[in-house]
Amino acid sequence: MAHGGNVIEELTADHREVDALFEKIEGLPTADGKRRELADRLTMELVRHSVAEEEYLYPAVRRYVDGGDDLADKELDDHAEVERMLKELESCRPVDDRFDTLLGRLRTSVTSHVEDEENRLFPLLADACPATALDELGERIRSAKKAAPPLPHPSAPDNPPANKILAPGASMVDHLRDLLTGRGRPG
Repeated sequence: MAHGGNVIEELTADHREVDALFEKIEGLPTADGKRRELADRLTMELVRHSVAEEEYLYPAVRRYVDGGDDLADKELDDHAEVERMLKELESCRPVDDRFDTLLGRLRTSVTSHVEDEENRLFPLLADACPATALDELGERIRSAKKAAPPLPHPSAPDNPPANKILAPGASMVDHLRDLLTGRGRPG
């Protein structure tokens, strides 16, 4: 699925990319060094996606959807759980048994979150939000993903305004670390 379009199309494209990354990791032998590289890429994609949703999608859900506060809070709780698992996965070597266990738990959690968004949250937002606002949110989501930190910050605030104030600093530190270590470069 190609990127572009409104917020729902953009985030759905992200979901398919994440599914494909899980498939690639799980399809490689345990000792294959590419598993670590793909797990790092998965982490970066999930973090960027989460930051963009937290910055733009969930505030829109709160604004337009009846019961949006509860829906957004549930999605933020899902993100916090995923970020904790990503941070733990970051410290695992692919040959460790814990790596596959965490990867399985992560996939289950992400799949459940994606199904909830695509089957419940997205249709509610599409019904309640003007098409022009959905298109504008798509643009904002794409911009936010470009500026988002590439690594999880489980203790960082999830809610505005603190998330918007602190995210650029965390992103700058992550980008510097990435430049120094080579993490996140296409393989």
